[in-house]
Amino acid sequence: MFGRKSQQSSDLTTPENVKKGQQVYERIVTGQCKDVTAELNDTYGRSSKNKRG
Repeated sequence: MFGRKSQQSSDLTTPENVKKGQQVYERIVTGQCKDVTAELNDTYGRSSKNKRG
């Protein structure tokens, strides 16, 4: 709508995605993750091109 591309919908509650999210969370709290947005986009297969700027 209004010239925007629709975002891909992904079910974050599937067991696979919950496990992926937990792994990212562990990296965040241990200080291993430097760019949270990029890591989450990569984990869930979302394009970083859709950043709001």
